[in-house]
Amino acid sequence: MTRPMDDAPPGVDVPEMQARLLAERAALTGISAASMESRGPVELDQTSVGRLSRMDAIQQQAMALATERRRSGSLQRIEAALARIEAGEFGWCGQCGEPIAPGRLALDPATLNCVACASRAIS
Repeated sequence: MTRPMDDAPPGVDVPEMQARLLAERAALTGISAASMESRGPVELDQTSVGRLSRMDAIQQQAMALATERRRSGSLQRIEAALARIEAGEFGWCGQCGEPIAPGRLALDPATLNCVACASRAIS
C-alpha cells in the first residue's frame, strides 16, 4: 500500500519528522565514531597495567560494545523510517495500515506501529 508523500495521516508533518530522523542519525553516527576506541581490544600487557585495571578496562569495553549494539538498532529503526518516508508509507501502521497517532510519532518518529498493534505485540 504505497501512498504519495503528501498523503500522510492528518496532523503528521512528514518533512519535520524526516529532519528529526536525519539529525538523530547524524548524531548517533558521530557518537559511534567518537566512541570507537573504547570498543577496541583491551591491552593485556601486565607490565604496564595491573590486573584490576585490566578487569575494569574489559568491563568498560563490554559496556561500550553493548551500547554500540543498542545504537546500531536505533540506526536501523531510523533507516527503516526514512525508507518509509521515501515510499510514502510514513505515519501509517505497518500491521493494520491505520494512521499512527501524531503524538506517538512526535515521541518516536521511527515507530512502526500504532498503539493498538504495539499493545497486541506486547501481550
